[in-house]
Amino acid sequence: MKANTKIAVVIRENLQIWQELNVTAFTVSGIAGTIKDSVGANYEDGSGNVYLPMFKQPVLVFSADKDQIQKVHQRALSRAIHFSLYTEELFDTSNDEDNRAVVKACRSEDLHIVGMAMYGPKNTVDKVLKGLSLHK
Repeated sequence: MKANTKIAVVIRENLQIWQELNVTAFTVSGIAGTIKDSVGANYEDGSGNVYLPMFKQPVLVFSADKDQIQKVHQRALSRAIHFSLYTEELFDTSNDEDNRAVVKACRSEDLHIVGMAMYGPKNTVDKVLKGLSLHK
């Protein structure tokens, strides 16, 4: 069954590998934690071991330069899709409260965005991501 929704991650170019992975993990957690029915059932192996569930659909990862990610952010704000974001400052914090405080301290246009994850109707997400390439 083809999904009529899309999960996408946008990672700013020139991050270190550990940062790309960290940003991806943190931003998609917002989707898993809040979008009803985005996660399937637990997995079980043939020995009876049970594993945590995962998203029901693929997660596509895109890359963007600094200007592109700002455009994606503005497009996402102007459409009715759900998204999370990760800013440069979050690399220097160590807890959820401080994370929210550093984002709150910046106006939308002044955020130093290094990553985003979004969920929404496929055609809307595609419009938000227009011009981006899949991450290599």
